[in-house]
Amino acid sequence: ATALRGDGDLHYGVFVTAAGLAAIGVADARNGEPSTPVAAEPASPAPPRATKAATVVNLLQHPDGTTLAELIAATGWLPHTTRAALTGLRKKGHTIERGKRGDETFYRIVEPA
Repeated sequence: ATALRGDGDLHYGVFVTAAGLAAIGVADARNGEPSTPVAAEPASPAPPRATKAATVVNLLQHPDGTTLAELIAATGWLPHTTRAALTGLRKKGHTIERGKRGDETFYRIVEPA
């Protein structure tokens, strides 16, 4: 089915497919028969959002942990924001261990909340 509308020199058009007509229960204008509504497939659940906070948790769960520089590179946050995120995870119940790897300090979650 098509619908046209003109507004001066502008013309607008809409095309509805047979499946679209069936979905809304409208008769197909081409053959005059009522369309059978088609059952819509259930939507699949959306995958979990990939947030920067989830990225931080994933990096901290690595057995070798992660450094502040690696967290900053992964999130694009400033150092003070990254440290605040670590504090927030501690407040949520995560136990975050701090240790040394050579000259660098690393952080890792030892007990998930």
